[in-house]
Parts: sequence; C-alpha cells; structure tokens
Amino acid sequence: MRTAMASAEVGDDWFGDDPTVNRLQEEAAGMLGAEAALFVASGTMANQIALRALVRPGHEYVAEARAHVASTEVHAAAANAGVAPRPIHAALGLVAAEQVAEALRPDPYGVRVVDLVCVENTHQAGGGSVLAVETLRGIRKAADEAGVPLYLDGARLFNAGVASGTPVSEYAAEAHAVMVSLSKGLGAPVGSVLCGETTFIEEARRIKIQLGGGWRQAGVLAAAGLVALRDGPGRLAEDHALARRLADGVADAFPGSVLPEQVETNIVYVEPGEAGLDAAWIVGALEEVGILAGNVGGRVRMVTHLDVTQADIDVTVGAWRSLAASGQPPT
Repeated sequence: MRTAMASAEVGDDWFGDDPTVNRLQEEAAGMLGAEAALFVASGTMANQIALRALVRPGHEYVAEARAHVASTEVHAAAANAGVAPRPIHAALGLVAAEQVAEALRPDPYGVRVVDLVCVENTHQAGGGSVLAVETLRGIRKAADEAGVPLYLDGARLFNAGVASGTPVSEYAAEAHAVMVSLSKGLGAPVGSVLCGETTFIEEARRIKIQLGGGWRQAGVLAAAGLVALRDGPGRLAEDHALARRLADGVADAFPGSVLPEQVETNIVYVEPGEAGLDAAWIVGALEEVGILAGNVGGRVRMVTHLDVTQADIDVTVGAWRSLAASGQPPT
C-alpha cells in the first residue's frame, strides 16, 4: 500500500483530473453497482454530504438512535445542513421495516416532515451487527411507499457482506446512495467513497468542495484506497474469526459481560458492569500492558483488523483473565 502511494500518478482532484482518484471512483462504483462515486476524506464527510443533498433544511431523517448519523457525528447534520434525526430504537441497532414505516407516518399537523431513511450496516454501536439484505429490502419498500429515498451508511458494508454471504452490490441496490469506508476493515489510512446516481454524485461533489474537500493531489491517498478495495474484502473473515475468539475468551473470564454469539463481525463490546468493574479503569489497565481499547458509553470496545494477529488475541485474553483473577491491572 505504501509503495502504491509513493508511485501514485496524481493530478488535481478539485478539477477532477487526478487519474488515481478517478480510477478509485470508477472501481468503487462498479463494485457496488452504482452509476458514479466520489472519494472523500471520511465516512462522516460522506454522511454529511448525503444528508445535505437529500434532506431539506428544517426537515428530518429517520435513523436508529445509536446510528453514526444520529449520535457519533455530534449533531453535525444540524450544524451543516439544518436537519435533525427522527430516532428509532432497536436491539443491536437492527431496525425492522415496521419500525421504519411507523416513523414515516405523516405528522397530522404537517409540521415535522421526514425526507430520508438512513440505515447503518454493520451497526457499530450494536457491536458490528449485520442487517440482512431481506430486512433492508423491507425497509426500502417502506421508504418507497412513503415517497422518500433510502441512504445506506455502509462504512463496514464489506464486513456485512462477508458475514452474511451477501454481495455488497445486493445491499447497495436497495439504497439510493451508499457510503463505504476504505479506512476501517479494508485497511487504508484515509478515506471513504460515496456512491449513487450520476446526478446525486454531481451535487455531492459540489457540496464536498464547499466543505473543504477539494483536496488537490489526492491520488496519493486514493492509491492506498485502491489497494484496500481490491485486497481488503478477501481477508475480513480473519478479523471476524479473531473477534469471536476474543469474545469467547472474555466471556470465559467474565461470564455475562459479552455474548459471543452476538459477535458477527470485527467488533467486541464488553459490559464491565456485569463484573462489577468500571470501563475507564479496565481501559487504563489494559493500556498499561500495551493493549489499546476504547471506553464507549461505559462499555469496553475492542476491534480486530489487519494489524491484529492470533498472538495479539491470546495476549489480550490473558490480560482479561488476569483482571478476573486479581481485580487489579494485569501485569
């Protein structure tokens, strides 16, 4: 990947003549079955561009309450586009078509108006949970009946595809626009790709530049994205297997703190309260022995990726067992 970056042919992405960026966009669109694609700096940027393009100021978009577009992006949609989520709550973040249909029922007073349905797959806060394509088809049907488009935040869509055995193009076919991240499971250092119809991508490009995304010689980064897009999906099953092994080990050390059968992809959330422990303390204790984890809303979050090995999992499980045995930071 670094070799590809060093030898990348570049132009100026603001003018649309960076050949490596253009190649990445063409390959991403082809892989997802879309008419066109746009290379942007991050998944949040892609999401915010889509919300601004598809939701009118003062209107709403339906999203699961813990979805990235409704929570992690810290009200960016309100600041950038003047829009707000209409949240729905679902176990593991996996919304049902019936919930979406209910959320799309018209306001009897005609004041609160929904312009868009957003679905996240996999659902990060749900523990990397996978939404079945059949469920997505039902959600698309509900959106169509309400006359609103469907946007798919597919930051980890390739993880969903591998875990479910579903081609990512089948997921993308149910959405009017879709984003995939190159810098998560696929392993690129930077970037996401927003895909959709040509007219949508033309407007998205205009908004991207307004948001400061006219990033000149971006081909250096797009070269890494191409490697990620071509090589990354084929090894995601390894991440999923390691995450499940990690979940099994933590569950053995702290029964009830994690349900391994719910770990479908590469994200493991541990509920430390089930063991009478504090997430911040656990994260600090793990860091003392070189293991980096996150404290997300009082849960310990661990993610497997191409830099995590079987040996790393064994060391991490050993650290959790040490915590269980001593109640003290592992040594």
